Parts: sequence; C-alpha cells; structure tokens
Amino acid sequence: MSTDTNAAWLARALAQPEPDDPVARRILDAALEQFTLLGLRRSSVDDVAKRAGVSRVTVYRRFQSKDKLVEDTLLRELSRFFQRLDSAVAGLPTMGERIVEGFVVALRHTRAHPLFGGLLRLEPELVLPYLTVQGGSSLSATVEYLTGHLRRAQQAEGRPGDDPRPVAELMVRVAVSFLLNPVSCVEMDDDDQARAFARRYLAPLLDA
Repeated sequence: MSTDTNAAWLARALAQPEPDDPVARRILDAALEQFTLLGLRRSSVDDVAKRAGVSRVTVYRRFQSKDKLVEDTLLRELSRFFQRLDSAVAGLPTMGERIVEGFVVALRHTRAHPLFGGLLRLEPELVLPYLTVQGGSSLSATVEYLTGHLRRAQQAEGRPGDDPRPVAELMVRVAVSFLLNPVSCVEMDDDDQARAFARRYLAPLLDA
C-alpha cells in the first residue's frame, strides 16, 4: 500500500463517525462483542445479527459483507483509540512529555482493549502476521499518525524542520515489539517503569 493510500486510510479511521443510523450502531456494538468473545474466524454474520437482534439481511444491507463489517468495526475502534490517545496527551506542554505519556497509554490501552488485546489472545495466528511480516499497512498508518504529531510539534516548538518520519517509525516499532513480547528487563505492565523507559530512551530521539 502506498504512503498516500495509508494516509487516506488513517484519515478515514480518525474521522470515522459513529453512524447516524441507530441500527448500524447496534450492529457494530454487537460485532465488537461477538469478535471479542469468539474471535473473527469463529464469528459469522448470523452470530452478529442474532446478538444485535436483527436479521442477517439487515446486517448485509448496511455492511455488504463480513469483511466490510470487520473493517468498519476495527476502524471505529481505531478511531476511538487515537482519540483516547490524543486526549491523554493533549494537556502536556512539550512533545517529549507527550511521547512519554503516549507510549504508556498506548501499551496499556492496547493490552486491555477487548478487541485488540483480545484478538492477540484468541487468534494470535491471525493477528500476528498483520503486526509483523504482513504489517506494512497498519505500521505505515500508525507511523503517519505519529509523524503528523511530530511535525506539528516542530512548528509549535521551533524545532528544525527535518523529516520526523524515521523517528516516528522507530518509536512505533519499539512499542509494537513490547506489545508482541512483553518479557523484558523493564516491567512494561508497570506504568512508572514504562514511563521511565520512554523518558530515557524514546524522548531523546526527538533531538536525533
């Protein structure tokens, strides 16, 4: 996927509104619950329809296919994730502090999230390729998100105008590695230790 396509995909995720249609919202809520409980492979459109209290025809009228339903469910959760991340760091005065707190919040939220963390536990064989060898799209999209924040910080704080993308990619790759394998000399489940790690090793990358 090209950088432009990734940027468009990310923009869609960030701007993804809650559907105006209350039935569509109920279907997405049911899909989130269903996928969280049984994973993607073992969940069918019929399962989601039953959980939402609608017919399978109603689901197909609004989402066309199971793949589209999965995509829209993931996009809504990704949008909520980025919004929560933005809210957590918005009040901090410097980009360095936002990087530190964003790292901690991202780790905590992803592990605790009923869908993202749940799929890693329920269906790692489906999820892991999209975070590793087939993870170009998700990696690039997340790098685009962080790059945008770093560029705005450069402008606001008068930093040099070097391309922040390499730094953003390094930070994202570090975070993903801890999500995939949390065993470390640093207890990443401990917010204070994760914060100290980010402050010592990630925040200085802003000056690289």
